[in-house]
Amino acid sequence: MDHHGPVRDQVLTLWREVGRRFGGHMAERASELDLTQQQAFALHLLSSGPLAMSLLAEKLHCDASNVTGIADRLETRGLVERLPDPRDRRVKQLSLTLPGTELMDAMLERLRENPPLIGNLTEDELRQLADLLQAMLERDDQP
Repeated sequence: MDHHGPVRDQVLTLWREVGRRFGGHMAERASELDLTQQQAFALHLLSSGPLAMSLLAEKLHCDASNVTGIADRLETRGLVERLPDPRDRRVKQLSLTLPGTELMDAMLERLRENPPLIGNLTEDELRQLADLLQAMLERDDQP
């Protein structure tokens, strides 16, 4: 018998609500910078370095044609550039431009301002939450 069932159900319900509220916060901050939520997330993923468009599509959980549209709009604004992959020139990578990096920095600064839910937690509660989230991610990465 699964004794964790009711607790898991409660965690999943709470997790969805937390995700909904943070998603709304991110969408509002992105909109202030004339970005869609997916465009903002793409910029965030690219802030760690250039990515092949296929890998970006995988990380955004969408198909390649959708990423092409996102890339086109970001490129038109001068926020990203398409570069040939040094390992395979047929593959295109997306890379942030300086204006893209500056916009991503502005986005992160806005996200830090009055974040939903965590703004009222104590330092100790934040540490506990960070430790739990880290444990979740580490255990998910294990085979």
